[in-house]
Amino acid sequence: MTESEVPAIPDGMHTITPHIVVPDAAGASDWYSRALDARERSRVALPSGKIMTAELWFGDSAVMVASEFPEMGIVSPLTVGGTATVLQLYTEDVDGLWARAIGAGAEIRHPLDDMFWGNRQGQLADPFGHHWNLAKHLRDVPPAEIAAAAALAFES
Repeated sequence: MTESEVPAIPDGMHTITPHIVVPDAAGASDWYSRALDARERSRVALPSGKIMTAELWFGDSAVMVASEFPEMGIVSPLTVGGTATVLQLYTEDVDGLWARAIGAGAEIRHPLDDMFWGNRQGQLADPFGHHWNLAKHLRDVPPAEIAAAAALAFES
């Protein structure tokens, strides 16, 4: 296959794919598999034991996970002292996945509850410093209703 025949986006991937950095990608891959039902599809391990990248699948979506390489400026939220990013993970059984993640050591940031925007949702921090919204969509809510409820919730 020539370069012009190779698709710009690999088969099965989406246009945008999160790529997160953790101190120990092998340990994180194991944790995400146990706690969040991820499936590892591939891994590029280096002789040092670090992982250049592990391709994890959560349902129909991929998240790439890499070890830290501080000498190259590639660091995790634990190294920088926090994250501004939240990964949204939809699931059929949000209560079950929530319990599984908590049992595996995730920290509750926002409790699981039915939200005014139509999701049953809560936010967790994983042991590697990343934040996850676990959610199940319950109902479609008109944008005007969401805006009015948000104004009450965030302006008071």
